[in-house]
Amino acid sequence: MQLALYQPDIPQNTGTILRMCACLGVPAAIIGPAGFDMSDRSLRRAGLDYLDHVDLTRHQSWEAFQAARLGITPTPRLVLLTSHGSVPYADFAFAASDILLLGRESAGVPDAVHASADARIKIVMQGGLRSLNIAVAAAMVVGEALRQTRQPAGAATGPAR
Repeated sequence: MQLALYQPDIPQNTGTILRMCACLGVPAAIIGPAGFDMSDRSLRRAGLDYLDHVDLTRHQSWEAFQAARLGITPTPRLVLLTSHGSVPYADFAFAASDILLLGRESAGVPDAVHASADARIKIVMQGGLRSLNIAVAAAMVVGEALRQTRQPAGAATGPAR
């Protein structure tokens, strides 16, 4: 499981998401360009000292990210979190190799990126409400994806003796 941020806009949200990734052991990718300086003080404040514990990969562009993803065998699915998704995230069958993609806070992802996704999932919300904070949305979906794909701590991994 990996979480990828497409051209993030807000350093505080990015820092919070990277902190969550560090705590849960989920690798992260940032697809540039970001809408802020990645050494930004706000990013460091939100991520605290957890940023040094994130398995973080930076890609200069969408094309660089896609080249890296498509170079992996087997190619991991790209699962886009979008308000235009067709499947509620809780009904989606996640795989441990999935890359969960979050768009920009201000604009989501462009049509070409949307079309590149292998699956598009959504968080079902009350009518008339626009969106959740991206860090909250990331936590909800990552939590469900990990619940589906990870064995509980202390679970038996082989036959009982």
